[in-house]
Amino acid sequence: CPPFSQLLYSAYFKSTISTIERRYGLSSYSSGTISSLNEVSNSVLIVFVSYFGNRVHRPRVIGVGGLLMAVSAMILTLPHFLSQPYEFDSVFHNRHDICNLQGNSSAPESCGQDETRRLKDTNNLWLLMGSAQLLFGVGPGNSPLYIAILFAFSVFGPAIGYLLGSVMLRLYVDVDRTGLGGEQELRQGDPRWVGAWWMGLLIATGCLVLTSIPYFFFPKRMQTEDTVIESESDMKDDFKKPDISLLDFLKMFPRMFVHLLLSPLFLMLVLAQCCFSSVIAGLSTFLNKFLERQYSTSAAYGSLLVGAVNLPAVAVGMLVGGIIMKRAGLSLKTIPRFSVVMLTISTLLFIPLFFMGCPTQKVSEVNHYQIGQSLSLCYSNCSCPASAFNPVCGSDGVEYISPCHAGCTNFTKDPNNTHRVQLYTNCRCISGSQSYARPAACPNSCPHLLLPVILVISLASMIACLTHNPMYMMVLRSVSSEEKSFAIGIQFLLMRVLAWLPAPALFGMAIDTSCVWWRRVCGKKFSCGYYDNNILRNRYLGLQVGYKVMGIILLMMLGWKVQRTQEYSLEKRPEGLL
Repeated sequence: CPPFSQLLYSAYFKSTISTIERRYGLSSYSSGTISSLNEVSNSVLIVFVSYFGNRVHRPRVIGVGGLLMAVSAMILTLPHFLSQPYEFDSVFHNRHDICNLQGNSSAPESCGQDETRRLKDTNNLWLLMGSAQLLFGVGPGNSPLYIAILFAFSVFGPAIGYLLGSVMLRLYVDVDRTGLGGEQELRQGDPRWVGAWWMGLLIATGCLVLTSIPYFFFPKRMQTEDTVIESESDMKDDFKKPDISLLDFLKMFPRMFVHLLLSPLFLMLVLAQCCFSSVIAGLSTFLNKFLERQYSTSAAYGSLLVGAVNLPAVAVGMLVGGIIMKRAGLSLKTIPRFSVVMLTISTLLFIPLFFMGCPTQKVSEVNHYQIGQSLSLCYSNCSCPASAFNPVCGSDGVEYISPCHAGCTNFTKDPNNTHRVQLYTNCRCISGSQSYARPAACPNSCPHLLLPVILVISLASMIACLTHNPMYMMVLRSVSSEEKSFAIGIQFLLMRVLAWLPAPALFGMAIDTSCVWWRRVCGKKFSCGYYDNNILRNRYLGLQVGYKVMGIILLMMLGWKVQRTQEYSLEKRPEGLL
Protein backbone atom coordinates (compact mmCIF):
# COMPACT_ATOMS: atom_id res chain seq x y z
CA CYS A 1 0.00 0.00 0.00
CA PRO A 2 1.13 3.66 -0.38
CA PRO A 3 2.31 4.02 3.26
CA PHE A 4 4.69 1.08 2.72
CA SER A 5 6.04 2.59 -0.52
CA GLN A 6 6.22 6.03 1.09
CA LEU A 7 8.38 4.78 3.95
CA LEU A 8 10.53 2.71 1.57
CA TYR A 9 11.10 5.87 -0.48
CA SER A 10 11.95 8.00 2.58
CA ALA A 11 14.34 5.42 4.04
CA TYR A 12 16.05 4.83 0.71
CA PHE A 13 16.62 8.56 0.25
CA LYS A 14 18.16 8.81 3.73
CA SER A 15 20.42 5.84 3.01
CA THR A 16 21.90 7.76 0.06
CA ILE A 17 22.40 11.10 1.87
CA SER A 18 26.18 10.73 2.29
CA THR A 19 26.53 9.66 -1.34
CA ILE A 20 24.55 12.68 -2.59
CA GLU A 21 26.74 14.91 -0.39
CA ARG A 22 29.87 13.52 -2.04
CA ARG A 23 28.45 13.74 -5.55
CA TYR A 24 27.20 17.33 -5.35
CA GLY A 25 29.43 18.84 -2.70
CA LEU A 26 26.82 19.42 0.02
CA SER A 27 27.45 20.07 3.68
CA SER A 28 25.61 17.87 6.18
CA TYR A 29 23.50 20.87 7.18
CA SER A 30 22.37 21.25 3.55
CA SER A 31 21.62 17.55 3.07
CA GLY A 32 19.75 17.43 6.38
CA THR A 33 17.67 20.43 5.36
CA ILE A 34 16.79 18.86 2.00
CA SER A 35 15.82 15.57 3.64
CA SER A 36 13.34 17.33 5.95
CA LEU A 37 11.76 19.82 3.53
CA ASN A 38 8.83 17.47 2.95
CA GLU A 39 7.72 18.18 6.53
CA VAL A 40 7.00 21.83 5.61
CA SER A 41 4.16 21.10 3.18
CA ASN A 42 3.02 18.13 5.25
CA SER A 43 2.63 20.29 8.35
CA VAL A 44 0.56 22.88 6.50
CA LEU A 45 -1.73 20.21 5.06
CA ILE A 46 -2.54 18.62 8.41
CA VAL A 47 -4.93 21.48 9.20
CA PHE A 48 -6.90 20.96 6.00
CA VAL A 49 -6.81 17.17 6.29
CA SER A 50 -8.51 17.51 9.67
CA TYR A 51 -11.37 19.28 7.90
CA PHE A 52 -11.62 17.39 4.62
CA GLY A 53 -10.84 13.93 6.00
CA ASN A 54 -14.48 12.84 6.36
CA ARG A 55 -15.80 14.93 3.48
CA VAL A 56 -13.90 13.53 0.51
CA HIS A 57 -13.45 10.22 -1.26
CA ARG A 58 -10.61 9.10 0.97
CA PRO A 59 -9.38 6.12 -1.10
CA ARG A 60 -9.01 8.40 -4.10
CA VAL A 61 -7.20 10.98 -1.98
CA ILE A 62 -4.77 8.25 -0.90
CA GLY A 63 -4.30 7.27 -4.54
CA VAL A 64 -3.66 10.86 -5.63
CA GLY A 65 -1.24 11.30 -2.73
CA GLY A 66 0.67 8.20 -3.80
CA LEU A 67 0.92 9.46 -7.39
CA LEU A 68 2.17 12.85 -6.16
CA MET A 69 4.86 11.06 -4.17
CA ALA A 70 5.77 9.08 -7.30
CA VAL A 71 6.19 12.34 -9.21
CA SER A 72 8.38 13.75 -6.43
CA ALA A 73 10.55 10.61 -6.45
CA MET A 74 10.96 10.99 -10.20
CA ILE A 75 11.96 14.65 -9.80
CA LEU A 76 14.58 13.62 -7.25
CA THR A 77 16.36 11.61 -9.94
CA LEU A 78 16.53 14.55 -12.39
CA PRO A 79 19.80 15.99 -11.02
CA HIS A 80 21.55 12.83 -12.19
CA PHE A 81 20.18 13.05 -15.73
CA LEU A 82 20.61 16.82 -16.06
CA SER A 83 24.14 16.92 -14.58
CA GLN A 84 27.33 16.23 -16.44
CA PRO A 85 28.94 12.82 -15.81
CA TYR A 86 30.56 12.52 -12.40
CA GLU A 87 34.13 13.80 -12.49
CA PHE A 88 36.74 12.93 -9.90
CA ASP A 89 40.42 13.72 -9.53
CA SER A 90 42.48 11.12 -11.34
CA VAL A 91 45.81 10.81 -13.13
CA PHE A 92 43.94 9.28 -16.07
CA HIS A 93 41.82 12.36 -16.69
CA ASN A 94 42.84 15.61 -18.33
CA ARG A 95 43.60 17.05 -14.89
CA HIS A 96 46.77 15.10 -14.13
CA ASP A 97 46.78 14.78 -10.38
CA ILE A 98 50.50 14.12 -9.92
CA CYS A 99 53.43 16.44 -9.37
CA ASN A 100 54.34 18.32 -12.55
CA LEU A 101 57.81 19.70 -11.83
CA GLN A 102 57.76 21.89 -14.91
CA GLY A 103 55.32 24.16 -13.20
CA ASN A 104 56.73 27.23 -11.49
CA SER A 105 54.49 27.25 -8.44
CA SER A 106 51.41 25.74 -6.94
CA ALA A 107 48.35 26.27 -9.08
CA PRO A 108 46.23 29.24 -8.01
CA GLU A 109 42.61 28.82 -7.07
CA SER A 110 41.18 28.03 -10.48
CA CYS A 111 37.62 28.30 -11.69
CA GLY A 112 37.58 26.70 -15.08
CA GLN A 113 34.74 25.14 -17.01
CA ASP A 114 34.75 21.93 -14.97
CA GLU A 115 34.62 23.79 -11.65
CA THR A 116 31.84 26.10 -12.83
CA ARG A 117 29.88 23.07 -14.00
CA ARG A 118 30.21 21.44 -10.59
CA LEU A 119 28.76 24.49 -8.85
CA LYS A 120 25.94 24.71 -11.39
CA ASP A 121 25.05 21.06 -10.79
CA THR A 122 24.90 21.75 -7.04
CA ASN A 123 22.55 24.73 -7.56
CA ASN A 124 20.30 22.63 -9.80
CA LEU A 125 20.25 19.92 -7.13
CA TRP A 126 18.93 22.38 -4.54
CA LEU A 127 16.17 23.57 -6.85
CA LEU A 128 15.03 20.14 -8.01
CA MET A 129 15.38 18.22 -4.74
CA GLY A 130 13.87 21.03 -2.70
CA SER A 131 10.84 21.16 -5.00
CA ALA A 132 10.54 17.36 -4.98
CA GLN A 133 10.62 17.14 -1.19
CA LEU A 134 7.99 19.88 -0.82
CA LEU A 135 5.78 17.99 -3.29
CA PHE A 136 6.40 14.73 -1.46
CA GLY A 137 5.06 16.33 1.73
CA VAL A 138 1.73 16.92 -0.01
CA GLY A 139 1.30 13.20 -0.71
CA PRO A 140 1.15 11.72 2.80
CA GLY A 141 -0.84 14.61 4.24
CA ASN A 142 -3.63 12.23 5.24
CA SER A 143 -1.39 10.01 7.39
CA PRO A 144 -3.07 10.92 10.72
CA LEU A 145 -6.27 9.35 9.38
CA TYR A 146 -4.46 6.08 8.72
CA ILE A 147 -1.98 6.00 11.54
CA ALA A 148 -2.71 2.38 12.31
CA ILE A 149 -1.65 1.45 8.76
CA LEU A 150 1.50 3.53 9.03
CA PHE A 151 2.47 1.89 12.31
CA ALA A 152 2.01 -1.55 10.76
CA PHE A 153 4.41 -0.71 7.95
CA SER A 154 6.62 1.73 9.87
CA VAL A 155 9.52 -0.73 10.05
CA PHE A 156 9.24 -3.00 7.02
CA GLY A 157 9.24 -0.13 4.52
CA PRO A 158 12.38 1.55 5.90
CA ALA A 159 14.16 -1.81 6.29
CA ILE A 160 13.60 -2.65 2.63
CA GLY A 161 14.56 0.93 1.71
CA TYR A 162 17.95 0.62 3.42
CA LEU A 163 18.54 -2.84 1.94
CA LEU A 164 17.70 -1.43 -1.50
CA GLY A 165 20.20 1.35 -0.82
CA SER A 166 22.84 -1.25 0.02
CA VAL A 167 22.34 -2.88 -3.38
CA MET A 168 22.24 0.32 -5.45
CA LEU A 169 25.22 1.99 -3.79
CA ARG A 170 27.40 -0.95 -4.90
CA LEU A 171 26.82 0.16 -8.51
CA TYR A 172 28.74 3.09 -9.99
CA VAL A 173 26.75 6.32 -10.30
CA ASP A 174 27.14 6.59 -14.08
CA VAL A 175 26.26 2.97 -14.81
CA ASP A 176 23.82 4.26 -17.45
CA ARG A 177 26.59 6.14 -19.27
CA THR A 178 29.10 3.95 -21.09
CA GLY A 179 32.74 4.62 -21.82
CA LEU A 180 33.53 6.64 -18.68
CA GLY A 181 35.65 4.03 -16.90
CA GLY A 182 34.96 5.29 -13.39
CA GLU A 183 33.66 1.94 -12.21
CA GLN A 184 36.89 0.32 -13.40
CA GLU A 185 39.21 2.82 -11.76
CA LEU A 186 37.48 3.28 -8.40
CA ARG A 187 36.77 0.73 -5.71
CA GLN A 188 34.01 0.78 -3.11
CA GLY A 189 35.32 2.49 -0.02
CA ASP A 190 37.40 4.93 -2.05
CA PRO A 191 36.63 8.49 -0.85
CA ARG A 192 35.82 9.36 -4.47
CA TRP A 193 33.37 6.46 -5.02
CA VAL A 194 29.78 7.53 -5.72
CA GLY A 195 27.09 4.86 -5.98
CA ALA A 196 24.00 4.82 -8.21
CA TRP A 197 21.83 6.72 -5.70
CA TRP A 198 19.22 7.57 -8.32
CA MET A 199 18.34 4.01 -9.39
CA GLY A 200 16.50 3.11 -6.19
CA LEU A 201 14.35 6.23 -6.55
CA LEU A 202 13.13 4.94 -9.91
CA ILE A 203 12.18 1.65 -8.25
CA ALA A 204 10.40 3.57 -5.47
CA THR A 205 8.54 5.55 -8.15
CA GLY A 206 7.27 2.33 -9.71
CA CYS A 207 6.18 0.98 -6.30
CA LEU A 208 4.29 4.18 -5.52
CA VAL A 209 2.47 4.14 -8.84
CA LEU A 210 1.55 0.46 -8.64
CA THR A 211 0.30 0.67 -5.05
CA SER A 212 -1.67 3.89 -5.65
CA ILE A 213 -3.74 2.84 -8.67
CA PRO A 214 -5.97 0.28 -6.84
CA TYR A 215 -7.23 2.97 -4.45
CA PHE A 216 -9.06 4.71 -7.29
CA PHE A 217 -11.39 1.70 -7.52
CA PHE A 218 -12.37 1.60 -3.83
CA PRO A 219 -15.82 2.90 -2.80
CA LYS A 220 -16.01 6.11 -0.81
CA ARG A 221 -17.03 4.16 2.31
CA MET A 222 -17.27 0.52 3.19
CA GLN A 223 -20.65 -0.75 4.36
CA THR A 224 -19.44 -1.36 7.91
CA GLU A 225 -17.93 2.11 7.97
CA ASP A 226 -21.29 3.68 7.12
CA THR A 227 -22.85 1.93 10.12
CA VAL A 228 -20.10 3.17 12.43
CA ILE A 229 -20.40 6.72 11.13
CA GLU A 230 -24.17 6.73 11.64
CA SER A 231 -23.86 5.42 15.21
CA GLU A 232 -21.25 8.03 16.08
CA SER A 233 -22.86 11.00 14.37
CA ASP A 234 -24.96 11.90 17.39
CA MET A 235 -21.85 12.01 19.58
CA LYS A 236 -20.09 14.66 17.51
CA ASP A 237 -20.36 18.29 18.51
CA ASP A 238 -21.06 21.17 16.16
CA PHE A 239 -17.39 21.37 15.24
CA LYS A 240 -17.51 17.90 13.74
CA LYS A 241 -20.69 18.24 11.72
CA PRO A 242 -20.10 17.73 8.00
CA ASP A 243 -22.05 20.87 7.03
CA ILE A 244 -19.62 23.20 8.79
CA SER A 245 -17.84 25.53 6.37
CA LEU A 246 -14.10 25.63 5.89
CA LEU A 247 -14.04 29.24 7.09
CA ASP A 248 -15.77 28.30 10.35
CA PHE A 249 -13.38 25.39 10.74
CA LEU A 250 -10.37 27.69 10.34
CA LYS A 251 -11.85 30.06 12.92
CA MET A 252 -12.37 27.24 15.41
CA PHE A 253 -8.99 25.65 14.78
CA PRO A 254 -6.89 28.14 16.83
CA ARG A 255 -9.27 27.89 19.78
CA MET A 256 -9.14 24.08 19.86
CA PHE A 257 -5.39 24.15 19.24
CA VAL A 258 -4.77 26.47 22.20
CA HIS A 259 -7.16 24.41 24.34
CA LEU A 260 -5.06 21.30 23.72
CA LEU A 261 -1.80 23.12 24.38
CA LEU A 262 -3.16 24.34 27.72
CA SER A 263 -3.58 20.71 28.77
CA PRO A 264 -0.38 19.98 30.78
CA LEU A 265 -0.59 16.21 30.27
CA PHE A 266 -1.00 16.46 26.51
CA LEU A 267 1.66 19.15 26.11
CA MET A 268 4.36 17.46 28.20
CA LEU A 269 3.72 14.09 26.56
CA VAL A 270 3.92 15.47 23.02
CA LEU A 271 7.05 17.48 23.83
CA ALA A 272 8.65 14.31 25.20
CA GLN A 273 7.69 12.50 21.98
CA CYS A 274 9.28 15.36 20.01
CA CYS A 275 12.55 14.80 21.88
CA PHE A 276 12.59 11.09 21.07
CA SER A 277 11.49 11.73 17.46
CA SER A 278 14.45 14.09 17.08
CA VAL A 279 16.75 11.22 18.08
CA ILE A 280 15.13 8.99 15.46
CA ALA A 281 15.50 11.74 12.84
CA GLY A 282 19.20 12.10 13.62
CA LEU A 283 19.78 8.35 13.46
CA SER A 284 17.80 7.73 10.29
CA THR A 285 19.41 10.64 8.40
CA PHE A 286 23.06 10.38 9.40
CA LEU A 287 23.71 6.97 10.95
CA ASN A 288 25.07 5.76 7.61
CA LYS A 289 27.49 8.66 7.42
CA PHE A 290 28.54 8.18 11.03
CA LEU A 291 29.41 4.53 10.36
CA GLU A 292 31.32 5.45 7.19
CA ARG A 293 33.46 8.10 8.83
CA GLN A 294 34.06 6.40 12.17
CA TYR A 295 34.65 2.81 11.09
CA SER A 296 35.83 3.08 7.46
CA THR A 297 32.90 1.14 6.05
CA SER A 298 31.29 1.71 2.67
CA ALA A 299 27.90 3.38 2.25
CA ALA A 300 26.51 0.11 0.85
CA TYR A 301 27.59 -2.00 3.83
CA GLY A 302 26.41 0.66 6.27
CA SER A 303 22.94 0.60 4.68
CA LEU A 304 22.94 -3.20 4.89
CA LEU A 305 23.63 -3.12 8.63
CA VAL A 306 20.94 -0.51 9.30
CA GLY A 307 18.34 -2.38 7.25
CA ALA A 308 19.21 -5.88 8.45
CA VAL A 309 20.09 -5.26 12.11
CA ASN A 310 18.91 -1.91 13.45
CA LEU A 311 15.42 -1.68 11.96
CA PRO A 312 14.41 -5.28 12.79
CA ALA A 313 15.41 -4.51 16.39
CA VAL A 314 13.10 -1.49 16.26
CA ALA A 315 10.28 -3.72 14.98
CA VAL A 316 10.78 -6.16 17.84
CA GLY A 317 10.74 -3.31 20.35
CA MET A 318 7.47 -1.90 19.02
CA LEU A 319 5.86 -5.34 18.93
CA VAL A 320 6.92 -6.28 22.46
CA GLY A 321 5.87 -2.84 23.70
CA GLY A 322 2.39 -3.41 22.33
CA ILE A 323 2.23 -6.84 24.00
CA ILE A 324 3.32 -5.35 27.33
CA MET A 325 0.71 -2.63 27.01
CA LYS A 326 -2.00 -5.22 26.39
CA ARG A 327 -0.97 -7.88 28.91
CA ALA A 328 0.11 -5.62 31.76
CA GLY A 329 -2.70 -3.13 31.25
CA LEU A 330 -0.47 -0.13 31.91
CA SER A 331 -2.46 2.73 33.41
CA LEU A 332 -2.13 6.46 32.89
CA LYS A 333 -0.04 6.52 36.06
CA THR A 334 2.31 3.62 35.25
CA ILE A 335 3.02 4.47 31.58
CA PRO A 336 5.34 7.42 32.43
CA ARG A 337 7.19 5.32 35.03
CA PHE A 338 7.61 2.41 32.61
CA SER A 339 8.79 4.79 29.87
CA VAL A 340 11.29 6.56 32.14
CA VAL A 341 12.88 3.25 33.19
CA MET A 342 13.14 1.91 29.62
CA LEU A 343 14.43 5.16 28.15
CA THR A 344 16.96 5.58 30.95
CA ILE A 345 18.35 2.12 30.20
CA SER A 346 18.44 3.00 26.49
CA THR A 347 20.34 6.21 27.24
CA LEU A 348 22.86 4.46 29.50
CA LEU A 349 23.61 2.00 26.69
CA PHE A 350 24.80 4.95 24.59
CA ILE A 351 27.57 5.82 27.05
CA PRO A 352 30.00 3.08 25.88
CA LEU A 353 29.61 4.33 22.31
CA PHE A 354 31.50 7.51 23.22
CA PHE A 355 34.57 5.35 23.81
CA MET A 356 34.09 2.90 20.92
CA GLY A 357 36.01 4.82 18.32
CA CYS A 358 39.42 6.17 17.41
CA PRO A 359 40.89 9.46 16.17
CA THR A 360 41.21 10.46 12.55
CA GLN A 361 44.18 8.97 10.74
CA LYS A 362 47.22 11.23 10.25
CA VAL A 363 46.60 13.51 7.26
CA SER A 364 49.39 15.77 6.09
CA GLU A 365 48.58 19.50 6.50
CA VAL A 366 45.18 18.67 7.97
CA ASN A 367 45.93 17.23 11.41
CA HIS A 368 49.57 16.16 11.02
CA TYR A 369 52.64 18.27 10.38
CA GLN A 370 55.98 16.57 9.94
CA ILE A 371 58.84 17.96 12.01
CA GLY A 372 61.94 19.09 10.18
CA GLN A 373 60.35 19.09 6.75
CA SER A 374 58.86 22.08 5.00
CA LEU A 375 55.78 20.72 3.27
CA SER A 376 55.25 24.01 1.52
CA LEU A 377 58.53 23.41 -0.34
CA CYS A 378 58.28 19.72 -1.13
CA TYR A 379 55.43 20.24 -3.61
CA SER A 380 55.71 23.99 -4.20
CA ASN A 381 56.71 23.48 -7.84
CA CYS A 382 54.17 20.75 -8.57
CA SER A 383 51.26 22.95 -9.78
CA CYS A 384 48.81 21.02 -7.61
CA PRO A 385 45.17 21.86 -8.37
CA ALA A 386 43.67 23.82 -5.48
CA SER A 387 40.53 21.68 -5.56
CA ALA A 388 42.41 18.35 -5.72
CA PHE A 389 41.02 15.51 -3.60
CA ASN A 390 42.46 12.09 -4.31
CA PRO A 391 43.66 10.70 -0.96
CA VAL A 392 46.71 8.45 -0.98
CA CYS A 393 48.46 6.59 1.84
CA GLY A 394 52.17 7.19 1.97
CA SER A 395 54.75 4.55 2.82
CA ASP A 396 55.40 6.57 6.00
CA GLY A 397 51.86 5.85 7.22
CA VAL A 398 50.69 9.41 6.62
CA GLU A 399 47.74 10.22 4.35
CA TYR A 400 48.04 12.95 1.72
CA ILE A 401 45.22 14.91 0.08
CA SER A 402 46.40 13.87 -3.38
CA PRO A 403 49.45 12.30 -5.08
CA CYS A 404 50.43 15.80 -6.09
CA HIS A 405 50.43 16.99 -2.48
CA ALA A 406 52.66 14.04 -1.66
CA GLY A 407 55.04 15.24 -4.38
CA CYS A 408 54.70 12.03 -6.42
CA THR A 409 56.05 12.49 -9.93
CA ASN A 410 55.23 9.10 -11.42
CA PHE A 411 52.93 6.09 -11.05
CA THR A 412 52.65 2.46 -12.07
CA LYS A 413 49.49 0.76 -13.33
CA ASP A 414 47.89 -2.29 -11.83
CA PRO A 415 48.88 -5.22 -14.09
CA ASN A 416 45.46 -6.81 -13.56
CA ASN A 417 43.54 -3.63 -14.39
CA THR A 418 45.22 -0.96 -16.48
CA HIS A 419 42.51 1.53 -15.47
CA ARG A 420 43.78 1.54 -11.89
CA VAL A 421 46.95 2.85 -10.30
CA GLN A 422 49.07 0.35 -8.41
CA LEU A 423 51.55 2.77 -6.79
CA TYR A 424 52.53 6.43 -6.94
CA THR A 425 56.32 6.67 -6.94
CA ASN A 426 59.13 9.22 -6.47
CA CYS A 427 57.13 11.07 -3.84
CA ARG A 428 59.19 14.04 -2.64
CA CYS A 429 57.14 14.74 0.50
CA ILE A 430 57.31 11.20 1.88
CA SER A 431 60.27 10.48 4.11
CA GLY A 432 62.14 7.18 4.15
CA SER A 433 64.22 5.12 1.75
CA GLN A 434 61.12 4.05 -0.21
CA SER A 435 59.02 7.08 -1.02
CA TYR A 436 55.80 5.76 -2.55
CA ALA A 437 52.08 6.03 -1.89
CA ARG A 438 49.17 3.67 -2.37
CA PRO A 439 46.01 4.91 -4.13
CA ALA A 440 43.71 4.77 -1.11
CA ALA A 441 43.04 6.51 2.15
CA CYS A 442 45.00 5.19 5.10
CA PRO A 443 42.82 2.88 7.19
CA ASN A 444 41.99 3.85 10.75
CA SER A 445 42.14 1.37 13.62
CA CYS A 446 38.37 1.16 14.22
CA PRO A 447 36.81 -1.20 11.63
CA HIS A 448 36.65 -4.05 14.16
CA LEU A 449 34.30 -1.93 16.29
CA LEU A 450 31.68 -1.58 13.55
CA LEU A 451 29.58 -4.66 14.41
CA PRO A 452 29.69 -4.14 18.20
CA VAL A 453 28.60 -0.51 17.71
CA ILE A 454 25.64 -1.36 15.48
CA LEU A 455 24.58 -4.07 17.94
CA VAL A 456 24.68 -1.63 20.87
CA ILE A 457 22.74 1.00 18.90
CA SER A 458 20.18 -1.64 17.87
CA LEU A 459 19.76 -2.86 21.46
CA ALA A 460 19.29 0.71 22.70
CA SER A 461 16.76 1.36 19.92
CA MET A 462 14.82 -1.80 20.73
CA ILE A 463 14.55 -0.91 24.42
CA ALA A 464 13.50 2.67 23.60
CA CYS A 465 10.81 1.40 21.20
CA LEU A 466 9.18 -0.58 24.01
CA THR A 467 7.66 2.77 25.00
CA HIS A 468 6.28 3.61 21.54
CA ASN A 469 2.80 2.09 21.85
CA PRO A 470 2.29 2.93 25.56
CA MET A 471 3.12 6.60 24.95
CA TYR A 472 0.88 6.73 21.90
CA MET A 473 -2.01 5.25 23.89
CA MET A 474 -1.37 7.76 26.66
CA VAL A 475 -1.98 10.58 24.17
CA LEU A 476 -5.44 9.15 23.48
CA ARG A 477 -6.14 8.77 27.20
CA SER A 478 -5.05 12.29 28.08
CA VAL A 479 -7.80 14.01 26.05
CA SER A 480 -11.58 13.75 25.96
CA SER A 481 -13.24 11.33 23.53
CA GLU A 482 -14.51 14.07 21.21
CA GLU A 483 -10.99 15.52 20.90
CA LYS A 484 -9.11 12.31 20.11
CA SER A 485 -8.99 12.70 16.32
CA PHE A 486 -8.05 16.36 16.55
CA ALA A 487 -5.43 15.59 19.22
CA ILE A 488 -3.76 12.99 16.97
CA GLY A 489 -3.56 15.57 14.19
CA ILE A 490 -2.05 18.19 16.51
CA GLN A 491 0.34 15.58 17.91
CA PHE A 492 1.71 14.86 14.45
CA LEU A 493 1.76 18.55 13.57
CA LEU A 494 3.91 19.38 16.61
CA MET A 495 6.18 16.37 16.04
CA ARG A 496 6.80 17.48 12.47
CA VAL A 497 7.36 21.15 13.28
CA LEU A 498 9.45 20.62 16.44
CA ALA A 499 11.28 17.37 15.58
CA TRP A 500 11.25 15.99 12.05
CA LEU A 501 11.69 19.39 10.40
CA PRO A 502 14.55 20.95 12.43
CA ALA A 503 16.34 17.86 13.79
CA PRO A 504 18.09 16.68 10.57
CA ALA A 505 19.44 20.18 9.94
CA LEU A 506 20.54 20.48 13.58
CA PHE A 507 22.34 17.13 13.49
CA GLY A 508 23.89 18.11 10.16
CA MET A 509 25.13 21.35 11.68
CA ALA A 510 26.69 19.44 14.58
CA ILE A 511 28.45 17.13 12.10
CA ASP A 512 29.72 20.09 10.06
CA THR A 513 31.31 21.68 13.13
CA SER A 514 33.59 18.63 13.41
CA CYS A 515 34.96 19.12 9.88
CA VAL A 516 38.69 19.97 9.90
CA TRP A 517 39.24 20.29 6.13
CA TRP A 518 36.74 21.40 3.51
CA ARG A 519 37.07 20.74 -0.18
CA ARG A 520 36.84 23.95 -2.17
CA VAL A 521 35.75 24.67 -5.73
CA CYS A 522 36.13 28.20 -7.12
CA GLY A 523 36.91 29.40 -3.60
CA LYS A 524 33.60 28.08 -2.21
CA LYS A 525 33.08 25.26 0.27
CA PHE A 526 32.21 22.04 -1.48
CA SER A 527 31.89 18.99 0.79
CA CYS A 528 33.87 18.05 3.88
CA GLY A 529 36.99 16.05 3.13
CA TYR A 530 38.06 15.20 6.69
CA TYR A 531 36.33 15.20 10.06
CA ASP A 532 37.84 15.03 13.51
CA ASN A 533 36.47 11.61 14.41
CA ASN A 534 36.54 12.20 18.16
CA ILE A 535 34.61 15.47 17.88
CA LEU A 536 32.21 13.96 15.35
CA ARG A 537 31.46 10.99 17.62
CA ASN A 538 31.02 13.10 20.74
CA ARG A 539 28.75 15.69 19.12
CA TYR A 540 26.62 13.30 17.09
CA LEU A 541 26.05 10.93 20.01
CA GLY A 542 25.97 13.74 22.56
CA LEU A 543 23.11 15.49 20.77
CA GLN A 544 21.11 12.27 20.83
CA VAL A 545 21.76 11.76 24.53
CA GLY A 546 20.81 15.38 25.19
CA TYR A 547 17.46 14.92 23.47
CA LYS A 548 16.84 11.70 25.39
CA VAL A 549 17.62 13.32 28.73
CA MET A 550 15.21 16.18 27.99
CA GLY A 551 12.52 13.66 27.07
CA ILE A 552 13.10 11.66 30.24
CA ILE A 553 12.83 14.82 32.38
CA LEU A 554 9.53 15.70 30.68
CA LEU A 555 8.21 12.18 31.35
CA MET A 556 9.21 12.42 34.99
CA MET A 557 7.35 15.72 35.26
CA LEU A 558 4.42 14.09 33.49
CA GLY A 559 4.36 11.19 35.92
CA TRP A 560 4.42 13.62 38.87
CA LYS A 561 1.56 15.63 37.33
CA VAL A 562 -0.56 12.50 36.74
CA GLN A 563 -0.05 11.37 40.34
CA ARG A 564 -0.97 14.81 41.71
CA THR A 565 -4.06 14.94 39.50
CA GLN A 566 -5.26 11.54 40.67
CA GLU A 567 -4.62 12.40 44.33
CA TYR A 568 -6.56 15.62 43.91
CA SER A 569 -9.45 13.72 42.30
CA LEU A 570 -9.57 11.28 45.23
CA GLU A 571 -9.62 14.14 47.73
CA LYS A 572 -12.55 15.80 45.95
CA ARG A 573 -14.53 12.58 45.51
CA PRO A 574 -17.70 12.44 47.70
CA GLU A 575 -17.36 10.24 50.78
CA GLY A 576 -20.19 7.99 49.63
CA LEU A 577 -18.15 6.95 46.60
CA LEU A 578 -15.05 5.97 48.56
